[in-house]
Amino acid sequence: MLKRKSVNTVAIVLLLALAGLNFVITVPYSTYAAVLFIWLSLTVLGSFFVQWNYHLKSYHSNKAINENWVSITFDDGPNREITPKILEILKKNGAKATFFCVGKYMEKYPDLTNRIIEEGHTLGNHTYSHPEAFGFFGTSKVVEELRKTKSLIKELTDSDTNLYRPAFGVTNPNIEKAVKQLELKPIGWNVRSLDTTSRPVKTVLRRITSKVSKGDIILLHDTSEKTIKVLERLLVFLQEKNLRSVTVEQLLDIDSHA
Repeated sequence: MLKRKSVNTVAIVLLLALAGLNFVITVPYSTYAAVLFIWLSLTVLGSFFVQWNYHLKSYHSNKAINENWVSITFDDGPNREITPKILEILKKNGAKATFFCVGKYMEKYPDLTNRIIEEGHTLGNHTYSHPEAFGFFGTSKVVEELRKTKSLIKELTDSDTNLYRPAFGVTNPNIEKAVKQLELKPIGWNVRSLDTTSRPVKTVLRRITSKVSKGDIILLHDTSEKTIKVLERLLVFLQEKNLRSVTVEQLLDIDSHA
């Protein structure tokens, strides 16, 4: 898989080689532009596709696992209307999940934050305010967002967590520095449901069931009624396939506590 440092190194070497070659023959400006375009394209794509591990290594699945486990994860909550329904469905089906929560919503709904923990699920850090410009923040501002939510989890639940889900799945050098500074473990996914799009329930469900297998991490959001319907049918499907949803630290066999 491509890495930022190796791509940067190759791009610099190519540009220097072209500059040296220019003393012998005339190298068109378009050749330099092509190298820069490829470098920029890879950097942008690597920033938006967390599965590439371009800027920092994240956990996306555990295909080496022997048990028939998957991990359902929820981003962007807790939500006053949706999260309780999600929790009831999980309890009814004996399933466990991981909730990557936004700090300002945990602050607003501390009872839901505690309920997630009390019912055997896991909390993860999904920034404090989930700002759209998060990918453009400097390191200190990223650290502030993540540290604030980390502190909130400790304050509200009396437990630490080092699990982190990048907002929008975006990573970059500043986020990498912040994650290392706070000693967080980035958690990605390898089955993306697209449940926040306009796609109907049937399409979202098919997108998951057509590819899910043991060891996978599924991305959902506890923010809409559509996801509730998807979850109900997904859990039935998993049971039929003898698959069980567990928390990400159980699936990945990692310690979720700092």
